[in-house]
Amino acid sequence: LMFSSGVWGGLVQPGGSLRLSCAASGFTFDDYIIGWFRQAPGKEREGVSCISTSAAYTYYSDSVKGRFTMSTDNAKNMVYLQMKSLKPEDTAVYYCAVVSLDRGWASFIVHDMDSWGKGTQLTVSS
Repeated sequence: LMFSSGVWGGLVQPGGSLRLSCAASGFTFDDYIIGWFRQAPGKEREGVSCISTSAAYTYYSDSVKGRFTMSTDNAKNMVYLQMKSLKPEDTAVYYCAVVSLDRGWASFIVHDMDSWGKGTQLTVSS
């Protein structure tokens, strides 16, 4: 299982939009739960979204619901997090990660993932 985080993080103004991406390899999307996490300085890591392509279910935390959209391109082995209406409190290092569907959604909840991608810094500031 491997992830290569996209390098498209960076500095965005409040209210702006950005899409993060992760290139995945070594696993079949349908067999895994894929998640996006973030960690801001001095704060605990937060699971902001996860998806099961086989279950056709996507989860969003309350802090990003309605503003972030997670998606996958199974043909390209890509995972995306489209973010809009960004706020300064969205500033964090963002990570993609994956856990086997057999281990269940609880693994995402407790951040016990099988593999993590490299973090991508997002800064939302004017």
